[in-house]
Amino acid sequence: MQIISQILFLLALVAGIWFFTRNVKRLIRNIKLGKVIDRTDRSGERWAKMSRIALGQSKMVKRPIAGILHVIVYVGFIIINIEVLEIIIDGLLGTHRILSFMGGFYNFLIGSFEILALLVLIGVIIFWTRRNISNIYRFLSRELKGWPKNDANYILYFEMVLMLLFLVMNATDYQLQLNGAAHYSQEAGIVGAFPVSQFLLPIFDGMSNASLIIIERAAWWLHILGILIFLNYLYYSKHLHILLAFPNVYYSKLQPKGEMDNLEAVTNEVKLMMDPDADPFAGPAEEESDAEPEKFGASDVMDLNRVQLLNAYTCTECGRCTSECPANLTGKKLSPRKIMMDTRDRVEEIGEIINKNGKFEDDGKQLLDDYILREELWACTTCNACVEACPIGIDPLSIILDMRRYLVMEQSAAPNELGIAMTNIENNGAPWPYNQQDRLNWANEN
Repeated sequence: MQIISQILFLLALVAGIWFFTRNVKRLIRNIKLGKVIDRTDRSGERWAKMSRIALGQSKMVKRPIAGILHVIVYVGFIIINIEVLEIIIDGLLGTHRILSFMGGFYNFLIGSFEILALLVLIGVIIFWTRRNISNIYRFLSRELKGWPKNDANYILYFEMVLMLLFLVMNATDYQLQLNGAAHYSQEAGIVGAFPVSQFLLPIFDGMSNASLIIIERAAWWLHILGILIFLNYLYYSKHLHILLAFPNVYYSKLQPKGEMDNLEAVTNEVKLMMDPDADPFAGPAEEESDAEPEKFGASDVMDLNRVQLLNAYTCTECGRCTSECPANLTGKKLSPRKIMMDTRDRVEEIGEIINKNGKFEDDGKQLLDDYILREELWACTTCNACVEACPIGIDPLSIILDMRRYLVMEQSAAPNELGIAMTNIENNGAPWPYNQQDRLNWANEN
């Protein structure tokens, strides 16, 4: 019977790791649909920023209630899962609490895990209340209807169940130790290491050892299977940020937020115009004559760069960006969170086409218009409030700017007011409809 259990555990573990690896490969492939961008400069600053923001959660705690709760849940959940290493060893070798030879230190670890499990459970319950009962503005937006809202709740339920299973597993283990059951002996000195689960003992008092073992084993199996399922669910969930927050912050922009990137193709054209020795009538190099002209801006996700697509997959859908957006606060359709969610949805749609056909075949859709409306793009004030608000370095503004560039430079589809301003800049050197010679006339007025 024991060998069958070990074989089943090995199969479950291999299946979970295989499925996770497959999803990681698909994730990397999808991100690589974007254009290559070099963000390897100033590595020291990048490591420091990642340590401060992704690991240290420095921007999360700017909103103390949500921030502190998030730190507790995040740190607690990660540390508690250190015990998964012991579970894996026990499952493969058929042992029980193989690391208990560490004695007092093992007691300290288990006790710490239980206290953290209780804190995580409390934090998750508060998070659920905030999302579903408190009517917080940023959780009521139109983009959070349906799957996004359900996804957030599913994760909360998952975490609740995993913490409860952990405590039930320990409580029944403790009761079996007290009963002197075989393989649950007190010789390892584990008794007394369960400061939280010991309060569950009255529930199991009076049960036979056989019943307790069934409950303990069921909780053990469900706990490890739940973790494997949780790990593979991440790819389909906004909680992918648990894994991607670190590279996302590392590759985030280091320049001042108000510094906008120039399009290289436009820069080269300007340099050519300003070069007195350049021949404006010279054609392109022979080897480049058949190349497709570079596209200005972005109309679909393949026109974005890889960091922007990484941003989309990393988005936590917390809504801090949208809650700080002045356009959104005045009732306009723009929601920076929706920009990121739409980008991810479009990448996933293309990824599914590749999964099905082996390559991307034009589906007649694009990010612009089919997902993100022009009205949303032009509502943006480029104030960078969304970028500053994001706790993990996501930049919705860069996507908005690239799509605006496409509209202006590829389709000449700027709003009328902007078109007038650009014409005035071209003719008069200023956005106002006054000739340069008349610009100082106001100084001569009495």
